[in-house]
Amino acid sequence: MREVAVLGVGQTKFGELWDRSFREIGIEAGLQALVDAKLSSADLGALYLGNMASGSLIDQEHIAPLILDYAGLVGRHLPAFRVEGGGASGALALHQGYLAVASGLYDYVVVGGAEKLTDVPDSAASAIASSAADHEWEVVFGATLPALWALIARRHMHRFGTTREELASVPVHDHAMAAKNPNAHYRNKLTLEQVLGAGPVAEPLGVLDCAPFSDGAAAVVLGPLEIARKHTEIPIRIAASQVASDTMALQHRKEFTTLASTEVAARRAFTQARRAPADVRVAEIHDAYSISALVALEDLGFVDKGRAGPEFASGKFGRGGPLTINPSGGLKAQGRPFGAVGVAQVVEIVRQLRGEAKDRQVADATLGLTHDVGGTGATSVVHLLERAS
Repeated sequence: MREVAVLGVGQTKFGELWDRSFREIGIEAGLQALVDAKLSSADLGALYLGNMASGSLIDQEHIAPLILDYAGLVGRHLPAFRVEGGGASGALALHQGYLAVASGLYDYVVVGGAEKLTDVPDSAASAIASSAADHEWEVVFGATLPALWALIARRHMHRFGTTREELASVPVHDHAMAAKNPNAHYRNKLTLEQVLGAGPVAEPLGVLDCAPFSDGAAAVVLGPLEIARKHTEIPIRIAASQVASDTMALQHRKEFTTLASTEVAARRAFTQARRAPADVRVAEIHDAYSISALVALEDLGFVDKGRAGPEFASGKFGRGGPLTINPSGGLKAQGRPFGAVGVAQVVEIVRQLRGEAKDRQVADATLGLTHDVGGTGATSVVHLLERAS
């Protein structure tokens, strides 16, 4: 297996992009990544596109060749793949692209992720989000995705004493980070009082504990590490790429304050990279709901089980600490276009490791982690990226 590097990155703004089509944002992110990698379309071997719900959102299921067509690449007859894994679709696409380059099947691939969520009513978007849960055992009885994460929150509060204020510290942190991200859906700062006073969604989660539905796209170009310096001054090596799964329904799990898929994917990733959680300086983690960020910190091995609430509320994971979490603003504030999230996380980490993150730069970052989740943890994807020496 060859070592794989990220050679180029690109990302659109996340938010309510009503005046832009799915095709436009997907092509924009891909072209940015190609330019950043100093490559032309003639160099590409394949496209992997993460997307959760284009059929429901834009009435178009067959989207990977569509993007190639409208990018003017139809004459190349490139293999093009759509990858779906709920909210982790983009991260899964990256895993597939990584394997393709590592195996030697292709030298250069584009991995993209895109979603257009704001063109449908919120009720429709909520139903689409909940389709990442188990329909037969959960959704058909009225459980929504926020309600399922609220069950996890309630159980976490009961078992470990996690407080409502500790949950609320997550969106406060994320919005403070996103204030310095020009691509973020929300750049306004929040106070703890605003989060606690927001209307309820599913107790104990309120409106401001939940990530928005967003439009947006992100893309990366992958290639062999051995020739990466032809394309970028600072190659970023993919030190690990791991995926794990679990039961869809919470009721079928032994314990649902732990996402076993995240625990396993993280353990495998650190083993593959021969590194430990303490080595990570910057991380983009799944925070679609306040509780999901706290559970992720524990399951990734950054804090002991049950300790994420007080440690997060203490400000430990802000800039200047040993580990900075979600400098982009995370799903909560940068935005949540399902298929784009896992790729956008990598875009942010690559910029951090290159020293290109400007006002949100984390000092001395050489190893970064990304973590994305489908549903309530039926799928978890963990990547470790490091600045190549």
